[in-house]
Amino acid sequence: MADITRIGEIQRKTSETEVLLQIDLDGTGQHQIDTEIPFLSHMLTLFSVHSLCNLKVTSRGDIEVDDHHTVEDIAICLGQALKQALGDKKCINRYGEAIVPMDDALARVVIDLSGRSYLSYNVDLKREIIGDFATENVKEFFHALANNAGMNIHIDLLRGENTHHIIEAVFKAFSRALKMAVDYEPRIEEVWSSKKLL
Repeated sequence: MADITRIGEIQRKTSETEVLLQIDLDGTGQHQIDTEIPFLSHMLTLFSVHSLCNLKVTSRGDIEVDDHHTVEDIAICLGQALKQALGDKKCINRYGEAIVPMDDALARVVIDLSGRSYLSYNVDLKREIIGDFATENVKEFFHALANNAGMNIHIDLLRGENTHHIIEAVFKAFSRALKMAVDYEPRIEEVWSSKKLL
């Protein structure tokens, strides 16, 4: 499968935001992130490092209003880029799961690259704001990502008190689960489904 290039690139421009995002599923975790929202940039950096996807993100948005539009539109672009990079999804594991600790926090993420969008999000966050980032937008990020990638995502916080640690554990667990799901299974020659289509 080494001769297949799995890269997605999406540019999205609205009256509220402008986003350029590129992802390479078979990278080494290289990243160039510029979102105007430092905490989100930090989470996207973690995503790249722990999924081993190379990721470039540049965004400009109406953050003087709030961070919602920028967070959501980056997630929309990431979902669309993932879908583009995955193509017909032949030979991939399809499913991925990870349980990741971050100090007091322990998060579990399970995903299915099924083509069907669904998000189950069971995460209780104590703080409403970290820096300039509204923590309610973590759910909005994964909701937009699931819808645009055609991905089934289950996120569960198993334990944790510190909001920063919890969100970091969630992003790292998602990243590790995605890495597992997009990896190749050499015994599978087509799509890993009884339907032969995802």
